Amino acid sequence: MIAGVKRERDVDEDEEEEVRVKVGRSHGVEDRRSRHCPYLDTINRSVLDFDFEKLCSISLSHINVYACLICGKYFQGRGQKSHAYIHSVQFTHHVFLNLHTLKFYCLPDNYEIIDSSLEDITYVLKPTFTKQHIAGLDKHGKLYRAYDGTTYLPGIVGLNNIKANDYANVVLQALSNVPPLRNYFLEEDNYRRIRRPPGDIMFLLVQRFGELMRKLWNPRNFKAHVSPHEMLQAVVLCSKKTFQITKQGDAVDFLSWFMNALHGALGGTKKKSSIVTKVFQGSMRIFSKKLPHPDLPAEEKEALLLKDEYQEEMSESTFLYLTLDLPTAPLYKDEKEQLIIPQVPLFNILAKFNGNNEKEYKTYKENFLKRFQLTKLPPYLIFCIKRFTKNNFFVEKNPTIVNFPITNVDLREYLTEEAQATEKVTTYDLVANIVHDGKPSEGSYRIHVLHHGTGKWYELQDLQVIDILPQMITLSEAYIQVPPTAAPQRFLPLVIPVTDASEVSAMATELPFSAALGPEILSGPLHKSSSERSLT
Repeated sequence: MIAGVKRERDVDEDEEEEVRVKVGRSHGVEDRRSRHCPYLDTINRSVLDFDFEKLCSISLSHINVYACLICGKYFQGRGQKSHAYIHSVQFTHHVFLNLHTLKFYCLPDNYEIIDSSLEDITYVLKPTFTKQHIAGLDKHGKLYRAYDGTTYLPGIVGLNNIKANDYANVVLQALSNVPPLRNYFLEEDNYRRIRRPPGDIMFLLVQRFGELMRKLWNPRNFKAHVSPHEMLQAVVLCSKKTFQITKQGDAVDFLSWFMNALHGALGGTKKKSSIVTKVFQGSMRIFSKKLPHPDLPAEEKEALLLKDEYQEEMSESTFLYLTLDLPTAPLYKDEKEQLIIPQVPLFNILAKFNGNNEKEYKTYKENFLKRFQLTKLPPYLIFCIKRFTKNNFFVEKNPTIVNFPITNVDLREYLTEEAQATEKVTTYDLVANIVHDGKPSEGSYRIHVLHHGTGKWYELQDLQVIDILPQMITLSEAYIQVPPTAAPQRFLPLVIPVTDASEVSAMATELPFSAALGPEILSGPLHKSSSERSLT
């Protein structure tokens, strides 16, 4: 396979060198036509779309691919026997862009085009950000106008739902609005030199996520939406088809896998940190006590409880998200023959982490009592509200509504005494909220995002972007939410599973994401409390 690729590249380069000789060009001499190409006015920017996989539309090869700037199609090579050359002769399309070198060429004459008016095209293909630009992203709310005439806010951009990938879109949009993570991936130099083992495909996830992040925040887009096609192809490949474009998935499962995969691809391990753990990782104490089998006689149970293996043990664990458990939904209707949709305050289900509340966990042969207490809060904390329950027959969705405040959620009481003395800021505000509408196995996803520059909330569902009132967020059944603390660079993400839109209501702001606590995640972005901004 590798040899075949090399031969293909060699043949193509030989063809291009042959053409250069025939037209009298050399490597050191600039063709006088380069700065006076008569075909620049034939470029059609409205058909240019660089979001899709860079492969030839005829040979399906990734090598030496050129984009026709008149029709937008991709072709391989520019030698006399190449697909791009034949296309230029057959359809009189003359201006092409090399998608790798970012150089423009005129075919079939085969000379390089040098013109500053084409810089907007190369910027759309490969956006770049300076440190000054990144630093000012959250300080203003300037609207930008795309080439198609629509206005948009960078970062508040719709993602194309190719078929059934909205579950991944909302997670990618939530993560793109977490400033430390966003700033890291906007600068390619931050991860360009990370070394990976030969043949490792996981780093493709990092590259594609960085490219998607830069497209979402590009202030010079030709259109006000982005297609995550290349990003999702990397997800399908790296997850070994666990997550697909054509099949609906669970946003929580995807978030859990994506964060851990991203951490590993960036060179992170259990001991070595990455941008993922710096932003999302906290720690907790887990108190675990083994229980005797419930069918044993009482005397035998008492005897077992005196043994060492049945004594409570304490361990330290890190987490990327926390799972919150909902109370059991009611089975019966009220006197009006309507099913009651119960409500629960966020702090009631957060009590799981106060160090006192115990919960029984069952395995196929042993039972344990566990209680949890937080020892460190991450800059961004992800919560998961366990709303879906699976059994051997079906998946059931708990419609319980979680009432949550959008700002000033204080988690101090869930920290150990030592942590309370060291953690100066423990208050969070909501920044993003992922909502699931419909049945457990079907339905669709949408996300609420706070734009830091304007202070306004926006709802994004596929390509649709609308502004909403913050009061409306508390009427939605959140699935994933992200909130930050008031400290500099301290944010809290939250993930909450939801039910039908008609049953939507307030949900909580922050929960951590813990690999040790299960795959259900509550994620969303939060920003600094308005009352505490002056402190930072």
